[in-house]
Amino acid sequence: MKTFRIAAALAAGLFAFNAHAGLFEDDEARRAILDLRQKVDAAQTRTAEELRRTTEDNAQLRRSLLDLSNQIEALRNELATMRGQNENLARSVAEMQRTQKDLTTGVDERLRKFEPGKVNVDGKEFVADPAEKQEFETALATLRKGDFAGAQTGFVAFLKRYPQTGYRASSLFWLGNAQYALRNYRDAVTNFRSLVTAEPDHMRAPEAMLSMANCQVELKDTKSARKTLEDLVKAYPQAEAASVAKERLAKLK
Repeated sequence: MKTFRIAAALAAGLFAFNAHAGLFEDDEARRAILDLRQKVDAAQTRTAEELRRTTEDNAQLRRSLLDLSNQIEALRNELATMRGQNENLARSVAEMQRTQKDLTTGVDERLRKFEPGKVNVDGKEFVADPAEKQEFETALATLRKGDFAGAQTGFVAFLKRYPQTGYRASSLFWLGNAQYALRNYRDAVTNFRSLVTAEPDHMRAPEAMLSMANCQVELKDTKSARKTLEDLVKAYPQAEAASVAKERLAKLK
């Protein structure tokens, strides 16, 4: 009986120890679970915070990208505007240059109308004013139209206005021809002689002498006509007028 009680006591003690040990293991497990749960909660909290921050960063990045895109678009528009302004400016500059060139050309042309220039008449080159050149050509055109009186008036006025002109010899020659046509032989002889005396090397000099002889024939001054023709042949033997003079000398009595 005593032995039974001892065994029972031992069994009860063992049971109590086992029960106490079981209780101890349950507490440790609960604490471990609680720690794990706390860690999980903390991890979730950190993850949520990181996700929130990432979301905010992404939103900020999107806003920055949008702002950058807007700035780029604004710059493109500004560049397009500047390009258009540059094109307009280039056209304006080109137009101004064309206008300036036209004005310069116009001014140069107007100035040239008043500036002396080189002319070549009857093999003689000299400098003449535009107005001088125009007046001579007008008188000559009048003669060629057959208006001998108008040509005489024109050449006389021209020689008075330009006594030192390079056109003088040619003017005297054509004036003499106009006067010959008007039967103003004496004045014609005077002008032909003035040409030959002043410029004996002028290409019109042989013709002037031949015309002078014709005027002298018309004036019935055969002696003077013969001398003029003889002087012509002697002074200009190679001239065409000299050949004509020889023929007239043969016929002249």
